[in-house]
Amino acid sequence: MHAWLRALALLVLFARPAAAQNHQLLGTFVDSLKLLTIEHGLRLTFQEKTREALREGSFWSDYRRSIRVPHQWEDGDAWWVNYIGHPMHGAAAGYIWLEHAGERHPDISLARSYWASRAQAAAWAAVYSVQFEFGPLSEASIGNVGLREETTGWVDHATTPAGAFALMVGEDALDRFFVRWVESHTPNRFFRAALRMTFNPSRTFSNATTGHLPWYREGRSLDWKKNSQLPTPNSQAFPTRAFGSW
Repeated sequence: MHAWLRALALLVLFARPAAAQNHQLLGTFVDSLKLLTIEHGLRLTFQEKTREALREGSFWSDYRRSIRVPHQWEDGDAWWVNYIGHPMHGAAAGYIWLEHAGERHPDISLARSYWASRAQAAAWAAVYSVQFEFGPLSEASIGNVGLREETTGWVDHATTPAGAFALMVGEDALDRFFVRWVESHTPNRFFRAALRMTFNPSRTFSNATTGHLPWYREGRSLDWKKNSQLPTPNSQAFPTRAFGSW
């Protein structure tokens, strides 16, 4: 387990050495801790079984016994938790990584820099997932998930980073080609904000932990007048070239 975590950390730091040198690691850790606090707060609020586990037994003894190598794929959670919820919280962690990157993360394209940035963010999502499952502030320590063998599986460890990568790319594409286009056709601030949050839920979640408003976009105000000079996908500022040539 520790060897896997060290390998993921090395991948995060050295996937793109030039950018990693300027990465604000402290900010990444602090904002990831905020995300972790929100998630466990929701678990404690809505899951009676989690609250009961904290009241019963010995905290440290139960925590140690809850950490185990999975022997199955599924962990007993509903399909939407494993295949929607975990990728979404992984993508939120990935966007936190991108928020603190040493250089402005690029818009979606076939450029190597874009895919490298998202791969690095997905690697951070994997590190975040290991902490969420087994760390000091984890499902294992807060609620003793894993104390029973049937409640731990490999599914979360696979779907969180892989799903995070797919979700980040998907949300980037929606924001770039759909949300911006709709925004260029409506001055309604409420509708524009709702559109951004609806089609980029993971980014919305990460914005809440990085000190931004949920609908925040770098360089894109909700104000129609301020954005009237910004290029849209159909404007001359976006030449109709092949996707990979941007």
